[in-house]
Amino acid sequence: MYTLPKIERFNQNVLSKYHIYNSVFITLPFDAIDNTGVLLPLFSEVCDNGFKNNLTPIEIVNSFFEKYLGDVSLEEKVSLMFRFIQYVERQIVLFDAIEDAAFPVVNNMEGKGSLRDVKDRADTKELKQELISFLEDFNIRTVLTAHPTQFYPGSVLGIITDLTNAVRDNDLVKIKELLAQLGKTPFIKKDKPTPFDEAVSLIWYLENVFYQSSGEMLQFIQKNIFKEKAISNSIINLGFWPGGDRDGNPFVTSEITLKVADRLRTSILKCYYLDIRKLKRKLTFSGIENIIAEIENKIYRSVFYSNGAIYITLPELKEKLNLVKSICIEKHQSLYLDEINDLINKVNVFGFHFASLDIRQNSKIITGVIKYMFTSFGASNPKELKYFDFSEEQKIKYLSKVSGNMITSEYFNDEMTKQTLDSIYAMKQIQENNGELGSNRYIISNNESALNVMEVFALFKLCGWKNPTVDFVPLFESIDDLQVADKIMEQLYTNPEYANHLKNRENKQTVMLGFSDGTKDGGYLMANWGIYKAKETITEISRKYGIKVIFFDGRGGPPARGGGKTNKFYESLGSKIEHNEIQLTIQGQTISSNFGTTDSCRYNLENLLSAGVSNEIFNKKENNLSKSDEKIIDELANIGYEKYLSFKNHPKFVPYLEQMSTLNYYSKTNIGSRPSKRNSGSELNFADLRAIPFVGSWSQMKQNVPGFFGVGTALKHFESTNQWKKVQTLYDTSLFFRTLLENSMMSLAKSFLPLTQYMQNDPEFGDFWQIIFDEFQETKRLLLKIAGHTELMENYPDGKASIKMREDIVLPLLTIQQYSLMMINLIKGFNSEDKLLEVYEKLVTRSLFGNTNASRNSA
Repeated sequence: MYTLPKIERFNQNVLSKYHIYNSVFITLPFDAIDNTGVLLPLFSEVCDNGFKNNLTPIEIVNSFFEKYLGDVSLEEKVSLMFRFIQYVERQIVLFDAIEDAAFPVVNNMEGKGSLRDVKDRADTKELKQELISFLEDFNIRTVLTAHPTQFYPGSVLGIITDLTNAVRDNDLVKIKELLAQLGKTPFIKKDKPTPFDEAVSLIWYLENVFYQSSGEMLQFIQKNIFKEKAISNSIINLGFWPGGDRDGNPFVTSEITLKVADRLRTSILKCYYLDIRKLKRKLTFSGIENIIAEIENKIYRSVFYSNGAIYITLPELKEKLNLVKSICIEKHQSLYLDEINDLINKVNVFGFHFASLDIRQNSKIITGVIKYMFTSFGASNPKELKYFDFSEEQKIKYLSKVSGNMITSEYFNDEMTKQTLDSIYAMKQIQENNGELGSNRYIISNNESALNVMEVFALFKLCGWKNPTVDFVPLFESIDDLQVADKIMEQLYTNPEYANHLKNRENKQTVMLGFSDGTKDGGYLMANWGIYKAKETITEISRKYGIKVIFFDGRGGPPARGGGKTNKFYESLGSKIEHNEIQLTIQGQTISSNFGTTDSCRYNLENLLSAGVSNEIFNKKENNLSKSDEKIIDELANIGYEKYLSFKNHPKFVPYLEQMSTLNYYSKTNIGSRPSKRNSGSELNFADLRAIPFVGSWSQMKQNVPGFFGVGTALKHFESTNQWKKVQTLYDTSLFFRTLLENSMMSLAKSFLPLTQYMQNDPEFGDFWQIIFDEFQETKRLLLKIAGHTELMENYPDGKASIKMREDIVLPLLTIQQYSLMMINLIKGFNSEDKLLEVYEKLVTRSLFGNTNASRNSA
C-alpha cells in the first residue's frame, strides 16, 4: 500500500484540520463583544501586508484601526488588542492539539530511529548479541526541569488532552464544546507558581505519559530483543529538578524538597495501584487472586490512607509480583504474562521514587557557606581561620580530611547556610523514604575548579555522612571552564579521598555540560564545539584513571539552548567520547512538544535510544572526526567566537536588550518560580542574567541571535580565502557538523527580521540592528549554499510547514508587542502620562506571556 510523503500527511492531518476547526473557533462568542474572531484574520492580513511594505508596527496597528474601525477610543483599541492576544493563545493550543493528535500518522512510529528499526538492523547485520550486551549496560535519562519556557495552568493542560482525543476521533460536537471551554478558561496566572506547583505540573507528565511510554518500550525490548528474558538493566531513567534546583531560586527550601519527593512516591504508587486493579480483573486464578488482592490493599492504604506510612516495601512488592509471574507460567499457561511483565518492568525502573530528584546549587553559594561555617568555627578553633590563607591546593587537601559529627543548621544564624545544610539532610531522608535513587545527585552549577567539588564533598562529611551515597556532579558552563574541565577532573581523580568516594560509586563520575550559558557566553559555534571538545578531553582523562564518565547535557528547546535535532548529535559523537548513557534536561515547551503525548514521548525516547545504539554498534568509529576535521571546526568556532565577542562587547548590547526587547518584562509574567536573574540588584549585570530570559528576549523579537550569530562570518572566511571545499566536504561527510549547521538553519527559519526593521532608523540602535541583520543575511546565504538548498529547512518540509503555520498564527501577537514597546519608548522620551505607560507595559507582558506560554517555537 502506497504511503503518502510526510509533508502530504502533515498537510492533510494537521494544516487542513486546523483551518476547519479554527473557522469554528473564531465564530464562537467568548465575551460581550463578539466580533473579535471576525476582526483577528483581518488584523493578521494587515500585519502580513504591512511588514511586506516595510511599515512599522505603529503604522500597521493604526492603519488597521483606521481601515476597519474608524474613529474608536484608545480604550477600545487597547481592549481589542488584549482580546486578540487571548484568541492567538487559544489558536496555538488548537494547533498543538491537532498536531499531537496527528503525530502517529505524520511520523512513522515504526520507521528509522524506532526500536523496531533497531532490532531489524541488528538482525540484518547479525549484531543481535552485541545489541543485547549493549542494552544490558546502556541507559537514557531524561530530566524534567521547570525552566519557565512554557507553563499552562493545570486546567488548560486537561483541555489540551481532551481536545487532542476529540480531534483524533473527529468528534466535532466535543471539539466545539472544548473550544468554547478553552475560550472561557484563563491562561494567565495571577500569582507566581511555587516550586511545588511546578513539580505538580510536571508530575502530570510522569503519571500520564512517561509511565505508559516507558512501559511500552521495555515491553517491546523484553519480548522482541531479550526474548522474554528478564532485563536486569533499567535502560530508561527519569530525573526531576522542580523542588531540588536551588540555583538562584530562594523559594526552593528543604521543606519543599521533601514535599516534592513525597508527592513523587505517592504518584508512582498510585500508578502501580491502577495497574494492579486492571490485573486483578484478569488474574482471577487460584493461587494468584489472593496475592494480587493483598498487593492492591497494601498499596491502596499507602496512597489513600496514609500520612507518609508505607504498608508495602519495594522488595516485598517485587517478590510478590515475581511470585505471581512464576505461578502464572507454571500453572496457568502464561495467560496475561505480558501484563505481569509490564508491571514488573515498571517497578524495576521507577521503584518508589518515580524520578530521581536532583539537588542543584551554585558554587559561589557553597563557597560562601564554607566561608561562613569556617569563620564561625574559627572563634573556638583558630586552625579554621588559617584556611583562608591557604592556596587552592592546600584548601583541597584540608577539605579532604575534614569530618564532622552531624553538624546541623541549628549551629548557625545565616539562612543560606541553614538551607544548604538542611538540603543535605533532606537527601538522606529522601533516600530512606524513596530509596537511594530518590535523590542521589548534587549538581554544582558554575563549577570553575576542583575546589568547588571538594567544598560540597566536605559539607556532606561535616554533616556526618561518612560515605555519601551521592554523586557530586560539576556543571561546566562558560567557555573558559569547558576548556579546563579535563584538568579539573584529573585533580579530583588523583585526590585519594575523592578517588575512594568514586570507588564506592562503582568508579562512575557524572559531568554536566550546560549549553544555555555556554551560548550566552561564547556564541553558537563555540558553545557547541567547546562542549564537544570538553567531552573528548574529559573522556580521555577518565579512561586514563579507569573512571567511567557519564555526560549529562543541559539542553533546552531551541537550538540556541542545545535543542533542535538532539538525537542526531548523540548519533554523531564517535568513539572518542564516552557514550554509556544519554542524559539530558527536558525543559519547558520541549516537554509538551516532544514528550506531551504517549506517542510523541515514545517516538522521541526511542530516537534517543536508537542514537546510542547507532553510535556504539552500527556506526562505531565511523563518526570520528579526523584531526583535519577538528582543525576546520576549531577555526570556524574561533572566528565565530571573535565575531560574537565583538558583538557582545558592543556598548549598545546591554542597552539594546534593556530598551528594545522584552527582557525587563520576564520577571512580570508569573510563568516560573525563579527570579529572572541571579542577582537581586536593580542594575542589569550581564553575568547574572539567566540564559532563558536572554535567549527568550531574542526569540520574542524574532531575531534568534544566539542560534546563528557568528556562523555566517565563520563560513565567509573559508569562502573568501578559497577554502570553501574544506567546509563543504566536512558538511557532506560529518553528521556532527551537518547537524550543527542544520540546527542553526532552524534558528534562522524561526526568525523574522521585518518585525523589527523599524529599528534600522533608530538614532541610538540603528547601527546595532544593522549588525544583526547583516550577520543574519550572510548566515542564511552561506547555510543555503553549503546545504545546496533554495529555502531554509528544505529537507524537513513538515517541520518547516509547522514553523510557518505557528509563525503566521503568532504574527498579530508579536506585532502588538512591538507596537507597545515602540509606544513605551515614545512615552518615556516625552515624559508623558504614566497611565498610558502602564497600559502598554501590560500589553507587552500579556503578549510575552502568550507567545512564551503558547508557542512551541519560542525560547
